Amino acid sequence: MTVPADKQNLVVELRTQIRHHNRRYYELDDPEIPDIEYDRLFLQLRELEAEFPELLTEDSPTQMVGGAAQKQFAPVKHSIAMLSLDNAFSDEQLGAFNQRVLDRLQQTEPVHYSVEPKLDGMAISIRYEAGKLVVAATRGDGRTGEDVTHNVLTINSLPKILKGTTVPSLLEVRGEVFMPSAGFEALNKMARQRGEKTFANPRNATAGSLRQLDSTVAAERPLDIFIYGVGAYEGIELPGSHSDVLLVLADLGFPVCPENKVVSGVEECLDYYQQIGARRSQLDYEIDGVVYKVNDLAQQAELGFVARAPRWAIAHKFPAQEELTRVMNVDWQVGRTGAVTPVARLEPVFVGGVTVSNATLHNMDELERKDVRVGDTVIVRRAGDVIPEVVSVVKEKRLKAARRVKLPVHCPVCGSDISRPEGEAVARCSGGLFCSAQRKEAIKHFVSRRALDIEGLGSKLIDQLVDSGAIETPADIFNKHRVNAESLAGLERMAEKSALNIMQSIEASRDVSFGRFLYALGIREVGEATAENLAVVFGGLGSLEAAAQDVESLQAVPDIGPVVAAYIGAFFSQEHNLEVIAQLTGVGGLRLQETSPAISDPAELLLTGKTFVVTGTLQSMTRDGAKDRIRQLGGKITASVSKNTNFVVHGDAPGSKFAKAQKLGISLLDEAAFLKLLEP
Repeated sequence: MTVPADKQNLVVELRTQIRHHNRRYYELDDPEIPDIEYDRLFLQLRELEAEFPELLTEDSPTQMVGGAAQKQFAPVKHSIAMLSLDNAFSDEQLGAFNQRVLDRLQQTEPVHYSVEPKLDGMAISIRYEAGKLVVAATRGDGRTGEDVTHNVLTINSLPKILKGTTVPSLLEVRGEVFMPSAGFEALNKMARQRGEKTFANPRNATAGSLRQLDSTVAAERPLDIFIYGVGAYEGIELPGSHSDVLLVLADLGFPVCPENKVVSGVEECLDYYQQIGARRSQLDYEIDGVVYKVNDLAQQAELGFVARAPRWAIAHKFPAQEELTRVMNVDWQVGRTGAVTPVARLEPVFVGGVTVSNATLHNMDELERKDVRVGDTVIVRRAGDVIPEVVSVVKEKRLKAARRVKLPVHCPVCGSDISRPEGEAVARCSGGLFCSAQRKEAIKHFVSRRALDIEGLGSKLIDQLVDSGAIETPADIFNKHRVNAESLAGLERMAEKSALNIMQSIEASRDVSFGRFLYALGIREVGEATAENLAVVFGGLGSLEAAAQDVESLQAVPDIGPVVAAYIGAFFSQEHNLEVIAQLTGVGGLRLQETSPAISDPAELLLTGKTFVVTGTLQSMTRDGAKDRIRQLGGKITASVSKNTNFVVHGDAPGSKFAKAQKLGISLLDEAAFLKLLEP
């Protein structure tokens, strides 16, 4: 049969692509495409070779295992070849595998399988002689691997000397080195802090760690290992089933995956697949499927091998968590705290069990680091219930027309200016009092205990009021046409008496200090202490608004640097915010307790530079009242006592803070001494 020229050309092209990706994956630890894309190329080549057997060659990737060993590592020849596993991507394909096993064994009763998670790490072979670890090697091409003993010795969970009174004279174990999820996140966080390149996934991090020439690098990385099988052995008698072999390995001190189990027949295999898949996100390591192995070792021997894989085992892959797709556009979302986040609009793709058309790009720093452009082909990832994200760009597929993404100048929701202080990754909308995207959080902060302290106006009630359209800004709380006893009583879980109590609380909150009011506005980085300092220095709204665009005036206030000054300036430069403030302080609104600035130089405040802790029950004022007085006079408040504390103000029953202050020799002020300290 003559093979069509286009089929011959396609086979050549597929082999070229697969060899290229094998090198990127196995040798460089830097894959360009997701596993599922590689699997598609491999399956397409295998199907063509099955359709046209005359095209099959010994050097085809379908007949080979892994990649070549790297020259910088000494070669290690495996005494028993380390083969790969064939894959199943559906229940039907698993059923076909099971039927082939039954047919070859010439039996009808269900086969017992040893099942285990398929770890997404790096396969390793470790040789012990007289119970001592002597060499560890990567899979390589299945016959010859790389000597990575120096790095494997840094894995704490792996025994360097075997346990027990009877140890084999020779034992070769096979396992998977992996990086736990928490360790992977910590490693990438540290890399970002150092300005270094991060790893795309735990598998790449594991492979990169094992291929370090300097073992001190691997020792700093949180590698772990599960042993899943045996190669060559001497001086030990092994049991007749794979599951019992794992028990022997555990007795010798090897870490074995606790999720291993023996099941009967294909239905129980599928049950295990579903159960472990449901718990996938709860495991502390990445898995990408389930491995089924015929449990009886005599049956394994009878089934034998094909060129690159055993006939008695198969890997059942989970739906792909990573896929290739194209960025059609980048839009901007505004979060409840004002964070402006870039979102990639994607050509729809099925990934992680669902169709994905949007993926987060996190922030401008991440977008710029990954260099994502409109029109790019990207790898998108969705793991479990995690929001889909763009992992990386396949730059080899970048179009000349790909368009760079720029941060918008104005908020896409309310039109306010977007600010991004130098050195910060997150850009934010400055229309905090007006922006509908931030509405609920702004109002909840405004009524909170340390702000306006409107008792009874809780989170769920505010959600109802905002959702119903009754309030759009904090000023609407004081508008009796919008919020009144009758409208409150009509809300879910509200009674008439509760509604009246809330209205009384709203009325009581109208008299508010200027410092509390500033804190309630929710200006970014303006906490209670900074708000009080601003109130003392500027006295009232007019003075503060006039100074808001003068960076030097703002930075003269204690604890205010250029970043906070920029946030204050941005907030008061927005007409929307000024309109809401005018509504809050206008007729029928709040009655601000403003004062004339006590002094012109903030450094002259009585308690400037002093740090206080307040503890126990005071008689003449509340603890919060004492803290307000300290802040008004330039002092700082901390929650715990340390060597940096200057004074501990204590009332009745002061507790452990009092005792710690005594131990550290910190000045203790009872209520009388504290009041005297406040005198000018």
